[in-house]
Amino acid sequence: MKLHPPRLETDRLVLRPFAIADSERVKELAGHREVYETTLNIPHPYEDGMAEKWISTHLPQFYNGNGVNLAITLKGTGDLIGAMGLGAAKQHKRAELGYWMGVPFWNKGYCTEAARAVIEYGFRDLGYHKITSRHMESNPASGKVMEKSGMVKEGKLIDEVIKDELFHTLIVYGIINSEQGSGGNG
Repeated sequence: MKLHPPRLETDRLVLRPFAIADSERVKELAGHREVYETTLNIPHPYEDGMAEKWISTHLPQFYNGNGVNLAITLKGTGDLIGAMGLGAAKQHKRAELGYWMGVPFWNKGYCTEAARAVIEYGFRDLGYHKITSRHMESNPASGKVMEKSGMVKEGKLIDEVIKDELFHTLIVYGIINSEQGSGGNG
């Protein structure tokens, strides 16, 4: 049986595969300077064509077993409010959780709600043993999302990345699939 990109539902959200029709909304939300400042991989300015190019990578990525990217939408209206995905490290049965949320939807619990659903999907359907996530030290709100999603702070990577010609420290979180248990060699 071949897996297909999922459609996940929570109390307030539907997480579904992106469609090219989402491009304008992605550009609108991801194009905010505040989103750029709190993420590592979103460009600014967010130019025409970038959303389409990004969305076009999702299905090949999924079918090659390299991860999944989902649109976070509001249940009822279907309005796209953000994105969440898992990037696979297949040889280690691990994935990294990444996300962004449109500024008008910050501090409403949507990101945590989506993260819980995606983590559960990663463990249950994709068979990951561990899911990790990282945030810039300057973005503690993202760490709160990780903690509320059940992740545990594992460490600090000092001056790990360069953004805007400045070094940034990353905080690392992780969660082990409790159904599989831990190897105990950590």
